[in-house]
Amino acid sequence: MSEAVRMMTEEVRLRVRRDGVDLAGDGALAEQYVHDELRRYNERALGGALPLIRDEGQAARQVVASLTGFGALQPFLDDPGVEEIWINAPTRVFVARDGVPELTTTVLGEQEVRELVERMLQSSGRRVDLSSPFVDASLPDGSRLHVVIPDITSRHWAVNIRKFTRRIRDLGQLVQLGSLSRQAAEFLRMCVLAGQNILVSGATQSGKTTLLNALLSGARQNERIVTVEETFELDLSARDVVAMQCRQPSLEGTGEITLRRLIKEALRMRPDRLIVGEVREAESLDLLIALNSGLPGMCSIHANSARDALAKLCTLPLLAGRNIDSSFVQPTVAGCIDIVVHCELDRTGRRRVTEILAPSGRVAGALVEASPIFGWKDGQIVATGGYPSKLEKFHAFGLDPAIVLAREVA
Repeated sequence: MSEAVRMMTEEVRLRVRRDGVDLAGDGALAEQYVHDELRRYNERALGGALPLIRDEGQAARQVVASLTGFGALQPFLDDPGVEEIWINAPTRVFVARDGVPELTTTVLGEQEVRELVERMLQSSGRRVDLSSPFVDASLPDGSRLHVVIPDITSRHWAVNIRKFTRRIRDLGQLVQLGSLSRQAAEFLRMCVLAGQNILVSGATQSGKTTLLNALLSGARQNERIVTVEETFELDLSARDVVAMQCRQPSLEGTGEITLRRLIKEALRMRPDRLIVGEVREAESLDLLIALNSGLPGMCSIHANSARDALAKLCTLPLLAGRNIDSSFVQPTVAGCIDIVVHCELDRTGRRRVTEILAPSGRVAGALVEASPIFGWKDGQIVATGGYPSKLEKFHAFGLDPAIVLAREVA
């Protein structure tokens, strides 16, 4: 931020406080205040008291962004090519474009970073301080904010903003991008229509949430879908959707709402399909219990492969307590999970589906048996010749996966 922009921003803030107005909800008024201050600044600059501004339009946009948006980060938030922004230090601001990170020339001040975070948290009702040094929150546009402060970090505030994008809405768009073959997309669409329980796995930024959104676009219009997440990320176009997110404890340590609680509450809301944004801990047990009751569902999980995802889902419920035994968890996972879809992000930033497995419903030793339906070969995902062994749900809806798997879809 230049000295001229900083001075104009401070003058407008003083006027806002004097007039008792709120520029955040009135873009036209904000532009008027900035235009007035820009005119006054130029009058003084012409008199030689202040340096001239080379680009008045850019200076005005920067002042408006500082007052109503998110300051120096606003251009990145407005840029559709930027998918994530993170700050390691005031002088180390990074962005990712198409999965590839780059260091920007943006330089912030320590206080500026703190003010930006406070402004971002205003609409969420969440906080970050010494008693709660981590925070996850959603920005007004749906982007996800994560902040960590010292002394958890060594010196500077660490800020991550994963932008919300509406570019990909269905499986057809993933096919066009080369992330999925048409045959695999048709198979997954059939799985959704049949009410299969689908587990989406992959590393961070591999496209798990995007794939969940695309899968759910194939659900029937009359379905009631209930979603539970730590922070809102899913964006469904279905007409009957209830979305819930967790809540942090208050300053007194009360009022926390966990994923486990949300899953239990969701079952009381007459869902036709339950979606858990991501399972990380003991909430996986509540998810399995819900799926074991016959309720169709989907969720995502961090894992290195589709088989690792099954193994992890067999382990996480053990965190729920000593009375939970693997002799219960493994058969439940084998019986509940119908399809596992694995996503990857390669070095060039390309996201793709590389595996689709179908558990058989049986456990062999300590492993859940699963057949590969699609695998990665010669730079693309292709059918392996395998077929799902659990066909009851398909047949109940009059569907036959063999029609799709027996031949390439044109």
